[in-house]
Amino acid sequence: MNAPWKSGMPGNRDPFAAYICDDAALDVLRPVVIEMGWQPEKCNKGGLRNAVQSLSVSASPNILLVDLSESGDPLNDINALAEVCEPGTVVIAIGQVNDVRLYRDLLASGIHDYLLKPLSASQVRDALNQAHAVFTSPRNQDGEVVKHHISTAIIGTRGGVGASTLATSLAWLFSDEHKSPTALLDLDVHFGTGALTLDLEPGRGLTDAIDNPSRIDGLFIERAMIRANDNLSILSAEAPISSPLMTDGAAFVQLEEEFRQAFEMTVVDLPRNMLINFPHVLGDVNLVIVMAEMTLASARDTIRILSWLKSNAAHAHTMVVVNKVQSGTAEISKADFEASIERQIDFQIPFDPKAAANAAKLGQTFVQANRSSRASAAIKQIGERVMGASSEGFTSETAGKKSLLGSFDLKSLLAKRANPNPRQRMRNEWPKVRRGLSNAHAGLQLNL
Repeated sequence: MNAPWKSGMPGNRDPFAAYICDDAALDVLRPVVIEMGWQPEKCNKGGLRNAVQSLSVSASPNILLVDLSESGDPLNDINALAEVCEPGTVVIAIGQVNDVRLYRDLLASGIHDYLLKPLSASQVRDALNQAHAVFTSPRNQDGEVVKHHISTAIIGTRGGVGASTLATSLAWLFSDEHKSPTALLDLDVHFGTGALTLDLEPGRGLTDAIDNPSRIDGLFIERAMIRANDNLSILSAEAPISSPLMTDGAAFVQLEEEFRQAFEMTVVDLPRNMLINFPHVLGDVNLVIVMAEMTLASARDTIRILSWLKSNAAHAHTMVVVNKVQSGTAEISKADFEASIERQIDFQIPFDPKAAANAAKLGQTFVQANRSSRASAAIKQIGERVMGASSEGFTSETAGKKSLLGSFDLKSLLAKRANPNPRQRMRNEWPKVRRGLSNAHAGLQLNL
């Protein structure tokens, strides 16, 4: 309906059509339609149901006026109308229910305006003039400059390191504090917590997109995404565990393409297993945040993911964020962790279980529920770094320098077969790792 207009749309569409339930409203509407220069015969008797039936077999008009008076569930019926309405159609609804919540919900669903009965000629005239101005206003053409967009993917090295917590918090920060239109895409189709964190029902938008990638367009995005606030929309799912993910990943790429047209910021909560089956998901991502914790297992998987990113997503800038940092209790020290991954940690987020529990109880993101905590301060710094970056600013600071990944022998971290205690063996090898970094030979290759 109010989806972005696309060039190449059919030119034989009627300028106006109306589907009205009662004669009194038709009597007010027809003179205004004639005054606008449109055909009064396009004012049809019958409400929303008649509109859905008619438009399912004919082209949508430029401007559509539809009566909701006989609709028992206006929001659900509007979704049915959206199924048959072509992108770019400007829809005005009229009805008898004087409810602010209904008005807001209708606008959120893509309706341009909602008029209350009984209609007046001046009211209808103003609404139609505004709708005509919207339809004829300049739109982006294919040759125009695309607005700046930042796409950020967050990958957790292990389950429970806080990748989803960071993703939802960053999305909220971008939308609420920075007032940037933001999309949050939770690609954990079966166990995602993006909608749950924001105290929302995930809906069927993501599963519908996976099942029917060809349907993904501006109109689909407008209807399928769940609105968290004025600037934040989320696409998530809770697919049945018995339903495997049957897709080639084309839907994910198409979704990201539509997000670039409709939003300024995209945050993708990307499960690490997605890198195996759908590496092309990161094809147009600007920034990848690798979320880790200071444990042996997380250090190992950070090394592996960074190596994968270097080979498969070299265009994306990479940041390493360590979560749940506690002084003196880490399994690995910061120095040893940085030595093992051969780069510095970009940000550290302090461990704050009380703040996490508070956010869960309130049904809010971590930073929203705990604005003054040290952990929230660290997350805000990450958000500022992302917001301050530009497409030219995603170049790695170490570009041009020889990566230590080419000279570091990971075998020094792995236990020999004869060693009955591999974890203790790994601990004993950390000093050798640090010494080996300075004396590593250029010819050695990373062995994963």
